[in-house]
Amino acid sequence: MRIGRAPRRRRSTSGRVLLLTAVTLASALTLTACSDDGGKPSGSAGGNYVTGKSGISTVAKGSRDEAPKLDGETVDGGTLDTTALKGKVVVLNVWGSWCPPCRAEAPYFAKVSKELEAAGKPVAFVGINTRDTSKQNAASFEENFGITYPSLYDPDGKLMLRFPAGTLNAQSIPSTIVLDKEGRIAARTLVAVSEQQLRSMIDPLLAEQ
Repeated sequence: MRIGRAPRRRRSTSGRVLLLTAVTLASALTLTACSDDGGKPSGSAGGNYVTGKSGISTVAKGSRDEAPKLDGETVDGGTLDTTALKGKVVVLNVWGSWCPPCRAEAPYFAKVSKELEAAGKPVAFVGINTRDTSKQNAASFEENFGITYPSLYDPDGKLMLRFPAGTLNAQSIPSTIVLDKEGRIAARTLVAVSEQQLRSMIDPLLAEQ
């Protein structure tokens, strides 16, 4: 008696498509992997912005896009809504405690934020902590580097997905985005910054009328 082989199961095409979609979405949520090679973003221009040699992209005052509402729980257990900060230049820094370039730039953020606050300048610093699995790690990072401004706790990177496509959004960790006093996206860099670079993103916006 001849025993036939069981028919081979055909792999579902729709299943493969769903798997690929899930992988793509997961990659988007985690953003670009953190690196400490000091690399700069490629390209000199795109959309309505221009990228200088320093890797800082800027948008002319009349061409800026409105920033999305970024709100939620902070690392220290409070709550924050960035739309309440209009009237101030807002410095958004995306960081993770596990990220070497984030550790390299943290002292500059601590120093500049404290000095501008002491000088009474209309500037608000807001961190966006991402891909940290616990608030404890993030809180320890802030304590070690003397970070005194609040950070939204965003382990899945969902807040960054609120930025409209084509705007100066966060595409790496670390990233820094600076909003003008009207809550519009004015500048961005996708690499760790020095104190001089950080001030160069803030000072022109403070001087705007």
